[in-house]
Amino acid sequence: MQAVIVYDSLTGNTRQAANYLADELYRAGIGSNLFKVSELNEKAVTEADLVVIGSWTDGLLVVGQKPGRHKRFKQLLPQLGGKRCAVYCTFAVNPGKTLEKLTKTVEAHGGQVIGGMTIRRDDLEGGAAELANRIVTAV
Repeated sequence: MQAVIVYDSLTGNTRQAANYLADELYRAGIGSNLFKVSELNEKAVTEADLVVIGSWTDGLLVVGQKPGRHKRFKQLLPQLGGKRCAVYCTFAVNPGKTLEKLTKTVEAHGGQVIGGMTIRRDDLEGGAAELANRIVTAV
């Protein structure tokens, strides 16, 4: 099985979570390629069995949360044609509805979201391990 991990990162936390996730998926026998959403290789997405999309949480501390630079995902994600997808977001205080909003974007691009998770920035490694476990269980 091959996965593509697509992320957008402002401070590096979401990128680091993507790296940890790739390591955990590899340990479970799932290879993966990582791409910033702005550098996404559409051919890799087409050839992948699973697409994981990650974003940081933007907004005020307790209201208005959304995927960071949400328009990038809306504009740059290719049509996913029913591919199995997972979503995650990194956050500091409160992710609000960031995960739900990211899920809607992925579904609008034709992805079948099989699960997702919010990951606190102070436990990126643990959160990525839990997300990888959830993904492996779902696929």
